[in-house]
Amino acid sequence: MDTKRHQSAEFQRIGRLLDIATDGRVILDSYIRVPIPDNIDRYLLKPGDILFNNTNSVDLIGKTAIFRGECDFCTYSNHITRIKVDESKVAPEWVLYNFIKKWQGRYFRQVCVRHVGQAGIRSEDLMKTLIPLPPLPEQRKIAEILSTVDEAIQKVDEAIKKTERLKKGLMQELLTKGIGHTEFKDTEIGRIPKEWKVVRLRDVCLSFIGGGTPSTTNPDYWNGDIAWMTSAHIKGRVITTGQKFITKEGLRNSTSNLIPKDNLLVATRVGIGKAAINKIDIAISQDLTGIIIDKNKSAPDFLYWCIINNERRLKSLAQGSTIKGILREELGRLKIPLPPLSEQQKIAEILSTVDKKLELERKRKEKLERIKKGLMNDLLTGRERVKV
Repeated sequence: MDTKRHQSAEFQRIGRLLDIATDGRVILDSYIRVPIPDNIDRYLLKPGDILFNNTNSVDLIGKTAIFRGECDFCTYSNHITRIKVDESKVAPEWVLYNFIKKWQGRYFRQVCVRHVGQAGIRSEDLMKTLIPLPPLPEQRKIAEILSTVDEAIQKVDEAIKKTERLKKGLMQELLTKGIGHTEFKDTEIGRIPKEWKVVRLRDVCLSFIGGGTPSTTNPDYWNGDIAWMTSAHIKGRVITTGQKFITKEGLRNSTSNLIPKDNLLVATRVGIGKAAINKIDIAISQDLTGIIIDKNKSAPDFLYWCIINNERRLKSLAQGSTIKGILREELGRLKIPLPPLSEQQKIAEILSTVDKKLELERKRKEKLERIKKGLMNDLLTGRERVKV
């Protein structure tokens, strides 16, 4: 062991805690203090080492990555098995992508030994894992193709994170400072422009409407022409289609209610704090509250951003033992800033523009992930061969 080298590094006291993402990346975000044994060199990772997560939950066990020299003096915990391959026979990246494919297909879930709260894979069972073995040049070519897609996904991921930071910063700036103000005042919700008001949500809304679910055992209630949704259907800022469809009879014989378009849907039971603007008339489940907005006082898009900005506050209001929820009365008492209507619309327009950019980036990532999945299915099985 080169003691001089180790004394010059903080890793004499601090070891890096390694984690593995489900897409095969090594995550090095946290540190732990560990004693450094004399034989530390034996456990230091080297580029090309395959890292297999041997202990985790049943759903996550078997995550795999390759160490590519992301840091110096990096070691690993006993929850990770390091695999060194004979690179004259197999490319590490080939093993990586085959293990990722097996994880996606739930192979490791099937072969693991289950314990209370976690699962494990024994080294002898891991060594029995079968993978196809094309000629080495073809392995490398396939790994190169998949790595290129991975790099594209990573770049989109970085763009998404950057846009998310921009969106968060703009929300904080615009919902507290507005546009072009120079005079401010202190209020119960913080410092806001002098001409703004502080109101309760109910002050700018006409009504708060609950929902319900028609009996799923009655076929006469379903597959009609009325759009219906639960909070699980909220994936973004707007709702343009139903999650399912119910009949007039289903609507009439349940506690579900039809919310007219261009109002606000807020999750007040499952998924508390999620919100969306419904661009169609839609019936809602018991997980949602439909807020009918007084459009002479407030813009739906502005109220949407106020709800999103208060997600943590809304979660703190939840009551109940098994399934927690927010009472509609509590939701109505939520205090929000209220700029003039014209400024509300400008603020909402700015934030919605950033949100649309974020949505496009996420769709691009989803498309790349579909491409990668298709390539893995074709190239790792030999269904499609590559020219070397």
